[in-house]
Amino acid sequence: MIKPAEMTTLSQVIEKLRLKRQDNEFRLTEEGFTIGNGKFFLPADLKIIKTYRFEGESDPSDSSVLYLLEGNDGTIGYSADSYGAFSNHDDMHYDDFLRKIPVEEREDQQIFVD
Repeated sequence: MIKPAEMTTLSQVIEKLRLKRQDNEFRLTEEGFTIGNGKFFLPADLKIIKTYRFEGESDPSDSSVLYLLEGNDGTIGYSADSYGAFSNHDDMHYDDFLRKIPVEEREDQQIFVD
């Protein structure tokens, strides 16, 4: 069972995903989100199953969010971004795309079952 204290940083969550072979990074392209395998996902093909927010103790630019996503084919992966003005994405297309993805929040124990 995963204890909340075990995943307090972005790198710890990504490491847990890597150990489960679910560390696919979804990247936004003109065709939709992709993990680089030639397949593209539209918002209707995805669901956000967990959102993690991380805040830097002294530096606002350390604040980030990780969206854990599941595709309609069972692919699990993530998309990461920084908060607000520090966003990694120059246009609003990323935010608009994410807002269209349905949210079916799951507990860590459901996601990281051994």
